[in-house]
Amino acid sequence: MVWVLLISAITAEVTATSFLKLSEGLTKLLPSLVVAVCYIASFTLLAQALKKMELGIAYAIWSGLGTAAIALIGMMFMEERATMAKVFGIALIIGGVVLLNLTGDH
Repeated sequence: MVWVLLISAITAEVTATSFLKLSEGLTKLLPSLVVAVCYIASFTLLAQALKKMELGIAYAIWSGLGTAAIALIGMMFMEERATMAKVFGIALIIGGVVLLNLTGDH
């Protein structure tokens, strides 16, 4: 159950960040509302996950996978340039999250 909460928190955060770009500086109403609702949902879900997970591991997974997902979304759907450095950086983020997860108390 805790993993469902954390993955849901990541999904909400990634959705909010994607819509943040689409809101054009929070000047478009509908995308701005999606941003607000999804960020509130993300932090609420993360807070619930933290009841059963270590802070460092939960936050590393939430922020790391969210960052990697946003970078991929930007390259695939928002015309951001994909470079070897970006791909390598994403791989390092994911590797760091995996390493932290493997060494944490469960």
